[in-house]
Amino acid sequence: MPGTGRLLGVDYGAVRVGLALSDPERRLATPYRMYERHTEEEDAAFFRELVTRERVQGIVIGLPRLMRGAEGVSAERARRFGDWLAHVTGLPVVYWDERLTTRAAERALWQAGLPHKQRKARRDKVAAAILLQNYLDAGCPFGP
Repeated sequence: MPGTGRLLGVDYGAVRVGLALSDPERRLATPYRMYERHTEEEDAAFFRELVTRERVQGIVIGLPRLMRGAEGVSAERARRFGDWLAHVTGLPVVYWDERLTTRAAERALWQAGLPHKQRKARRDKVAAAILLQNYLDAGCPFGP
């Protein structure tokens, strides 16, 4: 896997998935969009088209660990989704600790003065950007 190229950050949710993209040099993560899940076939088509259009080279999935560091049911679901995403896109996937990213996103949006409805619409993609930026700042360890 090349050390450059865009990465897709994913804040997994059973209903909504927050998405963020890095720049090709992997220095900066930006919120991309919130994707509302549909059927498995529609989701696969969406993600295939996204990674092709945006020239994504790898995927970083947020791993929701418990505060003590252990993995619970949510982490298991995120891993299943990540494995599925690797299969349908053919891209490498790495899992990255996402503890407190949603809280950080909510706090940033609240401090920006956005009302609840606007915060809710942006929260997942901002959380994905925070997760991806944390991964980039750590030097992109463990591939992709």
